[in-house]
Amino acid sequence: MIACHQTVAPDFFIFRGRTPKAHHASSAAESFGPQVHLDAGKNHDMVRKSAKPNEIIFDTALIKRDKYYVPPSDDGSDLKELLRRLAAAGAGRPVDKHGIPMGPWTPELLAAAISQIDANKSGIELRTVQLWFQDNDKGISPENIRWLARIFGCNDPEATSKWQTELSAAQSRLVAKRRAQRKKSKNGDGQLPSDGDARVALRSEGELPAELSQDTDVSEPRRRFGLAAKSEAIFGRGSPLDLAASVFAGAVALGFVSYFLGIHSVNYIQADGQVKQVGFLWTANWTLVFMLFLPLYFAFVVELLAFWKTAGRPSLTEECENSWARKVDAYSVTYWVVFLICILFAGLLQWVARNLIPLMTGDTADYVIDWGTIAVVSPEKVSVGGSITFTGLAYLYMSVFFYLFFAGFILLYSLAQDYWEISDSSTHRPNLTGDFSAIDVGTRIMRSIFRCTVLALLIAISMKLQSAYLASNNPNVFDWLYSNFAPGTGVGNGLNDGNSHIRPTHFSSLLVAMAACVVFFHGSVRVQAVWRRHSVVGKLPRRGSIPFMTAIIALLAATYMSVGAFPGFSVLLGIGLLLAIYGLFDPEFGRRQTNDQGDRQGVP
Repeated sequence: MIACHQTVAPDFFIFRGRTPKAHHASSAAESFGPQVHLDAGKNHDMVRKSAKPNEIIFDTALIKRDKYYVPPSDDGSDLKELLRRLAAAGAGRPVDKHGIPMGPWTPELLAAAISQIDANKSGIELRTVQLWFQDNDKGISPENIRWLARIFGCNDPEATSKWQTELSAAQSRLVAKRRAQRKKSKNGDGQLPSDGDARVALRSEGELPAELSQDTDVSEPRRRFGLAAKSEAIFGRGSPLDLAASVFAGAVALGFVSYFLGIHSVNYIQADGQVKQVGFLWTANWTLVFMLFLPLYFAFVVELLAFWKTAGRPSLTEECENSWARKVDAYSVTYWVVFLICILFAGLLQWVARNLIPLMTGDTADYVIDWGTIAVVSPEKVSVGGSITFTGLAYLYMSVFFYLFFAGFILLYSLAQDYWEISDSSTHRPNLTGDFSAIDVGTRIMRSIFRCTVLALLIAISMKLQSAYLASNNPNVFDWLYSNFAPGTGVGNGLNDGNSHIRPTHFSSLLVAMAACVVFFHGSVRVQAVWRRHSVVGKLPRRGSIPFMTAIIALLAATYMSVGAFPGFSVLLGIGLLLAIYGLFDPEFGRRQTNDQGDRQGVP
């Protein structure tokens, strides 16, 4: 072990134990000459067991990545003492040809080093670092402790982990020390000051103890409510089935309520005498979407996010988990915009215009009659009050989960972007033993994005199908699809037969389809860019997967556009539905096994 004075460079070394390598000892002897003191009367393996005042006792100092590394000593020092000693010893600073650190840390040098860490996008203020070196009550935030651990650990993962533990323990000792000092100081009447009195007094002096301020730096603002972080937490915490089970349970509850109200299956007689089924359980955009497609979508998003945070991302970068949280928070404005559109416009305003006003006035205007407005023309089936209450709950449920639906796509977009940025940065570690490679992680990301896009397009198709059916003259949706499938049988062409109605669901479904396609193509571009970067001798890994995925997405997009547009669209709908179902089970359409065999055989 080595003991050194707290100076710019160690004045002398006390060797305790054998050095790891013989040339380290000889180099130290040549460099310091007579300054190396060995007790001739004892074995050279040990000189003394304790340090003199102003000496730092560390385990054998090493050079890691051309920097002076000092292992944690666990000597009971608090954070202030430990930081000053490490700064004076130059721990983590570059070394010269003799292995001597190039001077101590100053606040300016330490602030510059922290700001140059690739994972630290926001940097740090010089004033914050200056406060660390002063004898005050201000602690260091957990985030900045991580940056200090990387510097003192010389960017070595194992050493960084040890120093993060040591610095956190020293932070706790500083908190305990400050608390003990305050308990010793009594006020004028001999009573101990309360926490509230101490807080007020210290605030008036511009200082706040570390434990009262939760060990945060003064330069860092207090955390506020973040919609992006809260939304990500909904997907990132708990079981993968929690969110899917919630949306399914909500749909089941609405189905039961509709049954109790008697609108689960309702036949409406149109002006031309045609009987039309408009019951709640007959609507594809409420049953199929919320009982099948949306739960599966949430399950895939939660599964991918869990993989990315626990296995995928850590295998590609040394960045801490907090860096992912910052990237999520960078899309905060996007989350708020989507939240306002889903809750205010798609939820509240649509319910008022589509259901509340027609139910209160008895005039449906140009809107088609459905389960929500059946009370206007058939009050004997369901009361107006019951319809207002049920439709209000249904639209609130719909708007909340559709916000989470779009929030899932924002997460998929940011995840693909983060994957691309990490692969392009210098912190990327593509070949860690036992971890996923960049290619494997990209394949996993692309499969999940494809599945989510397929489900989103099926949701959009279901919404448009229901809207187009309500504008037709067919008695039920199955008869409508059959008449479109066989237009030459005399049944009809399955189109809207010239009926002109306001159909806001058409626009809503278009937004869903567009968002899904944008996220898919963004993900495919980013993933393929990383694949090309890591290709071997020009071979693009999994090169057959994404073209197949893109073809299926294009077919489903065309299917969506064709709904209600021309006779025979149900043929395209059937083909697209079969391929979509197969794609959910095997997103790579059999190409995964082929590519794996080709990789093992060295096929170019």
